[in-house]
Amino acid sequence: MAGFRGAQGNLRLENVTKEFTDFLAVDDLSLEVPRGSFFALLGPSGCGKTTTLRMVAGLEQPTTGRVFIGDTDLTGSRPYERPVNTVFQSYALFPHLTIRENVAFGPKRRKQKDALKLADEALELVQMTQFAGRKPAQLSGGQQQRVACARALVNHPEVLLLDEPLGALDLKLRREMQVELKRIQTEVGLTFVHVTHDQEEAMTMADTVAVMNQGRIEQMGPPEVLYDLPKTKFVANFVGQSNMGEGKITGTDGDFLVAEVYGSTVRIRKDRTTVQSGNLVFGVRPEKVKVSRNKPEGIGNDVRGIVKDVSFIGVATSYLLEMPSGTTWSVYEQNLDLDRIDLKPGDEAWMIWDAGHAFGVEIEGEQS
Repeated sequence: MAGFRGAQGNLRLENVTKEFTDFLAVDDLSLEVPRGSFFALLGPSGCGKTTTLRMVAGLEQPTTGRVFIGDTDLTGSRPYERPVNTVFQSYALFPHLTIRENVAFGPKRRKQKDALKLADEALELVQMTQFAGRKPAQLSGGQQQRVACARALVNHPEVLLLDEPLGALDLKLRREMQVELKRIQTEVGLTFVHVTHDQEEAMTMADTVAVMNQGRIEQMGPPEVLYDLPKTKFVANFVGQSNMGEGKITGTDGDFLVAEVYGSTVRIRKDRTTVQSGNLVFGVRPEKVKVSRNKPEGIGNDVRGIVKDVSFIGVATSYLLEMPSGTTWSVYEQNLDLDRIDLKPGDEAWMIWDAGHAFGVEIEGEQS
């Protein structure tokens, strides 16, 4: 048992598959989480992210494949044998114990003599020292979540797992806790693995985000790369919002591919598309698009649409435009000056963007 608990190093999953009686939850998943990093598994309900987390925790065993921390193979070991702790969405605090006693519970059970001192240090880390004598029922949801973190951190795990930890909090508190969790992770330097369906949460906190879909990782990398250059239609839609349309590559122009989308000619940099010939899904983010009453002069990268909705939202104005194909595109323009274009529903307008901001991905089900 001491061998498992003393494991140190990168968290590594090798060809991990988890089958239940009626479905395949995780499908031949391999990944490596560098020691001391903040890693997020992001995806919709049922994509396999929580099952993956449970296999790292030892709450589930892989059908096939191995789970390692450093060179130590944890596969088959029990949860209490692993140097891993989990913070759940339900805080699971003992209602009859004080906050200090809750945090000291783990070290006391392991018969550590300085259990209360360790609890005090953990409470200081999560800025909850002044509440040490209270009971959980006397705390807010955000405060209870901090205590749950302290209770996990007091054990000095090699890996801390966070399973939708902020899901029960309101939006303002959730945003505050995102910053707090990142601060705590930076301060303690532990490996954090965070499971969430909230893309803003993942991108705010994580160094690396893995987007999961149907038991597999569709794309993994720094948040800004996933956002700026999605590799699949699923990632483009799940991480932020994208304007997308199917088109056909018709030629090349230096470093650019030329494509026909909705009857308009568009250009995409060759290094910003996973498809180099044939059909593709063309995309551009709403904030990269501008609206104009007049067709711009030049070599394309514009599409005509009919304004469906205009919403003033303070820092920006959001436009929805119906395309000739019947799909709806959105434009998100910052309100930088007073002479904004006065567009109303029913008006014709052109959407314009820089070719360097567009991306291209495969049509799902097609191989290029």
